[in-house]
Amino acid sequence: MNSFIKDQLETFQQENRNRGRLLVSCPDQPGIVSAISQFLFSYQANIIESSQYSTNPEDGVFFIRIEFECPNLKEKAKDMEGQFLAVAEKFSMDWKLTHVYQVKKAAIFVSKELHCLLELLWEWQSGDLMADIALVISNHEEARDAVESLNIPFYYIPANKDIREQVEEKQLELLKEYEIDLVILARYMQILTPKFVAANPKKIINIHHSFLPAFIGARPYERAHARGVKLIGATSHYVTNDLDEGPIIEQDIARVDHRDDVNDLKKIGRRVERSVLARAVKWHIEDRIIVHQNKTIVF
Repeated sequence: MNSFIKDQLETFQQENRNRGRLLVSCPDQPGIVSAISQFLFSYQANIIESSQYSTNPEDGVFFIRIEFECPNLKEKAKDMEGQFLAVAEKFSMDWKLTHVYQVKKAAIFVSKELHCLLELLWEWQSGDLMADIALVISNHEEARDAVESLNIPFYYIPANKDIREQVEEKQLELLKEYEIDLVILARYMQILTPKFVAANPKKIINIHHSFLPAFIGARPYERAHARGVKLIGATSHYVTNDLDEGPIIEQDIARVDHRDDVNDLKKIGRRVERSVLARAVKWHIEDRIIVHQNKTIVF
């Protein structure tokens, strides 16, 4: 990491040393918002942002994301988490309390196509992606120069289906060594094993070069062209063991027509892919996503 980016992250951490985020999902019933608000007030916390959603006021599921400022949050954090257990138990909550100054550490996996990687690196350099990009792993050498020019460790680990388990053992060791919170598949063209996915639940974000559920799997642009589609798109989703069927975080589309050949579709698609992935990653690191069953609530 170069000194400019390091300074940006340190400034961000200092400015947000007292800011926290609380994400909650639970059965919907009266009194949830009041209980959470009273709890935060008891610690002199000031709510900065609050977003909520219910699948159904009667027998539905309630979701809420609250961002707050709390004086001396670091000193209060352990006690807050312990005391919140009583509130969570009363309302049968699934919950997570995060501290904004604890910047998430990300690993980027990439193959030959670099457009999504370069978009993430640009957002990171510009201060719009507040994460610690700790390392980049690739089964090809194409990304090395771009990555190492920013003083990010680059690991070249050749991969194919015949050596997948051995490769993933090395990758998992690196993720543990660097204490990684998030794995970003920036056009990493390898299928992950159930073991790898299980080791990183709801922590792997993929970009699929198709507007899922259309054209699942390989070569979607070729198949889209053969069907004469008028819209193409991209989908960012959490990775599960069901190929390309994990909870969708973000999607976008672009219009095409009969004049566009497969190469045109790919060029247009790359523009969509890189913006869709960047938005999904930002929302994850900002704790804006709650996964419910095979869907996401994005605040």
